[in-house]
Amino acid sequence: MKLSTLAQVAATAAILIGASADAGQTQARRAAGGPQVQGEAQDDDARAAALAAKMTREEQLRYVFGYFPPMSKDRPADMIPSAGYVPGVPRLGIPTLRESDASLGVANQIEQRKGDVATALPASLALAASFDPELAYRGGAMIGSEARAKTFNVLLAGGVNLTRDPWGGRTFEYLGEDPLLSGIMAGESIRGVQSNHIVSTVKHYALNPQETLRTTTDARIDEAALRESDLLAFEIAIERGRPGSVMCSYNKVDGDWACENDRLLNHILKDDWGYKGWVMSDWGAVHSTVKAVKAGLDQQSGRELDKEMFFGKALADATTAGTIPAARLEDMNRRILWGVVSTGLIDHPVPTDAQPIDYAAHARVAQEIAEKGSVLLKNDRGVLPLARTAKRIVVIGAHADVGVLSGGGSSQVRSVGGAPVEIPLTEGAAASFARVTWHASSPLAAIRALAPGAAVTFVDGRDPAAAAAAARDADVAIVFGWQWRTEAQDVETLSLPDNQDATIAAVAAANPRTAVVLETGGPVLMPWLAQVPAVLQAWYPGQRGGEAIANILFGAVNPSGKLPMTFPADPTQAPRAVIPGLAAMRAVDAAKKAGGTYGMIERDLSPAIAYSEGAAVGYRSYLKRGTKPLFPFGYGLSYTDFRYADLRIEGGQQLRVSFTVTNTGRVSGADSPQVYVTAGKRDGATVRLAGFERVTLAPGETRRVSVTVDPRVIADFDVAGHRWRVAAGRYPVAVGRFAGDRTLAGEATLADRQIKP
Repeated sequence: MKLSTLAQVAATAAILIGASADAGQTQARRAAGGPQVQGEAQDDDARAAALAAKMTREEQLRYVFGYFPPMSKDRPADMIPSAGYVPGVPRLGIPTLRESDASLGVANQIEQRKGDVATALPASLALAASFDPELAYRGGAMIGSEARAKTFNVLLAGGVNLTRDPWGGRTFEYLGEDPLLSGIMAGESIRGVQSNHIVSTVKHYALNPQETLRTTTDARIDEAALRESDLLAFEIAIERGRPGSVMCSYNKVDGDWACENDRLLNHILKDDWGYKGWVMSDWGAVHSTVKAVKAGLDQQSGRELDKEMFFGKALADATTAGTIPAARLEDMNRRILWGVVSTGLIDHPVPTDAQPIDYAAHARVAQEIAEKGSVLLKNDRGVLPLARTAKRIVVIGAHADVGVLSGGGSSQVRSVGGAPVEIPLTEGAAASFARVTWHASSPLAAIRALAPGAAVTFVDGRDPAAAAAAARDADVAIVFGWQWRTEAQDVETLSLPDNQDATIAAVAAANPRTAVVLETGGPVLMPWLAQVPAVLQAWYPGQRGGEAIANILFGAVNPSGKLPMTFPADPTQAPRAVIPGLAAMRAVDAAKKAGGTYGMIERDLSPAIAYSEGAAVGYRSYLKRGTKPLFPFGYGLSYTDFRYADLRIEGGQQLRVSFTVTNTGRVSGADSPQVYVTAGKRDGATVRLAGFERVTLAPGETRRVSVTVDPRVIADFDVAGHRWRVAAGRYPVAVGRFAGDRTLAGEATLADRQIKP
């Protein structure tokens, strides 16, 4: 038990007097949409403490575990199929927690709630590629409003795990490989969700970058490297978004399960960062009672997926026996209630019945993310934008006649318009809760709408020869490539499946005006790249993806996305931990057709995975090793050109960088110039993204961009001194279009600076 936690609980009695006196003013300010002020934060602490103290022991015990409705035998009248349900305390006005997945919209995997649709956002990678924090906020606000309208008050959003493994099954749910970009975008999305007076999580804490053996692996990394990478992303997201809850992950970290990891939960999250909300487990991630509670876990989620009801009778008995102090049980409830109070949920309960939703307005948000997040990777000979006067256009592959692909797993949204293609899985860890699903947004229909005078035909692309024959006489051929990813299992290859590479190569050979559109949840290999003049990375583009793709192809929208992750030229470039015994395990699984329940597969294999790249995640590692990828982090083309000039660097205690950006082209466009600093004494210098700003400029327009650098981004973490430190000295600074680019270059002279953890 941490002394700081006990001290907070012991102070409860002193806080009770006047705890509700200022609540009316706080409620009025929040209802008016005003920002939180310091006094309000104190009000939140006081109200949460007061409510927790008023709960009986039985009520406190009931509020620290949740049910998983699809498997629950206890089904209150207001429990609906969803991710979670925690009964409230009506006599105190403490709400029942009704939890829904996830970051891409109000999820409804395999249509648990028949007929219930929601707005499906594009993959989080598309949001990250926009480099637009304001858009992240609006996307979060939109899905939060739908969650509230559907009577949910906890959204299991805020995925911020860094992409260490390009094969990762849930890569599409996260925000890329950089801690600054990921932290900012996640924080703004969380803030948007919670603007609806509901709770958002941030997840999965921590070091959970892959799905292979996700429930048993032991992630190994030294503390300094972890602080400078994955944990920094969480820290920034928590500071900006103030999420009501943090969800701990399935895996172990340095020998202890993440959900009973004293260093992660107590020392770092609650003590160093001063986090006041509650730690909820991932579903099926609890392994003990006393150890987990003392290590900082506050709530067992989805108890039916755990081996035991760890936070039920076992917790009651441990509290009675004094093994777990009564003060700690009250603290667990106080933290949950802080999330309920600080978000405004306590004063703005969700409706008891579903409310109307403006799906048309929400679809426009989804389309905007798809348009701003699509990345133009190649555009030789001005193939794009396409002329609307084209007479013959052939569209090939990926079910582009009916829709666009989405990622699978707990984040799966049953989108407005339905699923024109839905393929059940017959085996694998995701088989029980995922299907290969397309959203009903037809690129073919959208292309026809923008080129009404053209004969636009579709070929399924399964036969390379037939696709090439159809493309040969067309004015332009548009080939859609796809690769599906899902929670619970990683992709086994970075190559496009089903012989798609052969189809693309055959079409490109038949028609020199070929454009490839990629619908993928991460990087893929492109052996045909030299043959194809134009490539657009569209990710999983959401329920208005067809319209967004067509708008970019025809120039109605100028592409502006930048890659939030590195695309390797071949698989050997990307670091990937070797898992002993993995091949044998997969062979056994294939023989048994093992799938588990909701991806929970019992395994004896619990390998230690050393993330030897340390803090040098993604582009940092490529640049440190001098390895040239297929496409670097931050890369993305436009239909216009931008010039950077007039670099100014201010050093001393605080690094500030400013410069001008000018649109030198003929059309309006947006650019996201990036500031990089070469820093690090602990493990060798690495190039680090230190700032960015998205700017939209008319032709000929110039704007000055100013970036104030967060010192933690360029600091070393000193474990022995328990602090961040920026050592005095000279630091190379660059303003570039992608990682490794030095369009503008200079040097900052910085003073020694130390920052608390």
